[in-house]
Amino acid sequence: MDRDEVDRALARLGAEYEAIESSLLALQDHAGRRLLEGAELTGTTLDRWTATEPAITLLWSYFDTYTATLRAARELRSRRRFPNRQDLSELTDILRGASVTVSGGAPAPTAPSITGPAKLSERLTLAELVSRMNDLYARSLDMIVTADAVWSALPARIDLLAAELQRTRSLARSVGVRPGEHPSGDDLEAITGELAALRTQVVTDPLAFWRPGLGSSAPGGGRPDTERYDRAARALEDVRREIDAVLTVRQDAEQRLVRLRDTLSRADRTLTEARSARGEVLAKIAASEVPAVGGPPTALQEQLVLAAEYRRHAQWHRLSPLLESLERDAEDELMRARESLTAVTAPLAVRAELRGRLDAYRAKVARHGMAEDPLLIERYDAARRMLWSAPCDLRVAEQAVLRYQQAAAEVLVPRRDEPSDRDHTGSTS
Repeated sequence: MDRDEVDRALARLGAEYEAIESSLLALQDHAGRRLLEGAELTGTTLDRWTATEPAITLLWSYFDTYTATLRAARELRSRRRFPNRQDLSELTDILRGASVTVSGGAPAPTAPSITGPAKLSERLTLAELVSRMNDLYARSLDMIVTADAVWSALPARIDLLAAELQRTRSLARSVGVRPGEHPSGDDLEAITGELAALRTQVVTDPLAFWRPGLGSSAPGGGRPDTERYDRAARALEDVRREIDAVLTVRQDAEQRLVRLRDTLSRADRTLTEARSARGEVLAKIAASEVPAVGGPPTALQEQLVLAAEYRRHAQWHRLSPLLESLERDAEDELMRARESLTAVTAPLAVRAELRGRLDAYRAKVARHGMAEDPLLIERYDAARRMLWSAPCDLRVAEQAVLRYQQAAAEVLVPRRDEPSDRDHTGSTS
């Protein structure tokens, strides 16, 4: 290679290095990977993760080797503005030849043959090393993205369906639909068991609920398998229709009044919780605008009493429009109460998120053995004091957390172009 070819190759490798580094850091910080590390896995997911964890470790080892080789090539090129023939020969060997030594072992997910040759080390070109890194990265990312996609989709939907199931069971008991006495009561018990089992399996073995996309080789190509969830949802909808029919036969007006009382009671409790939370926020969070919380609407309670009177005296022509109006207003009141609670507690949620982010970065720093870094200790203590003091200034605390994150990033991933004393000594010796 001549000088121009060497310079072009180094520039291309530098850009390639930046792309690889960014991809590896994104993989390291992926929410799915963190969940997999802390989850109690079973089945297919356990098998895949058992193979993926060492693959990620090997991937970082390959990247370290790639980094060292690129650094050596750059140091050799920087010795002279116009490299001599020996320099060019060495650079050619590094950039195009089998100059990279890696530990032996099969990077593929399948185990090596017992009759295969045992290699303690291998020599590869930079291109071959990058190819191996690409394969490891694609397999690792596919596993992580797939598990994360299932966890993001199914558990939340199962929880929502389970909440709906509990409401339906309460309603069923109120109209006499019970297990052993009515088929819909037996169905509700069966759906309850199915949802509990489904959620446990989804949490521990998400890959068992994944359908790969046909003809797609991209990581995470496919979609979550929702067949069992959809079947349970359809069964619950059938039960709900049956219960609605029972409600229509029995005292529909009384049930609607009961629901109205419950809705208004929940709205009242939510407003009470919001008023209590507002006092807590004002005491714990500084420089934060906390909206005022209104009281319960007495007009709706008066109309509810009037509706009960209408039912008692069988004034159905007056009760029907009043119930419809009350149902709309009660739902609006509950929504207003929930929005008020959400608005009031928002500063506490922000503080909790900042605390979680600070502790997560501290744990990451500790895993890399940098927990005793003086600058990190100083910035962590400063951020912690702000977040655990009352009142807490969220804007100042957020800046303190960001400073700690920046310091952690600089310690964990030092800039390549930052000169060191050892590099200067090596260049002049």
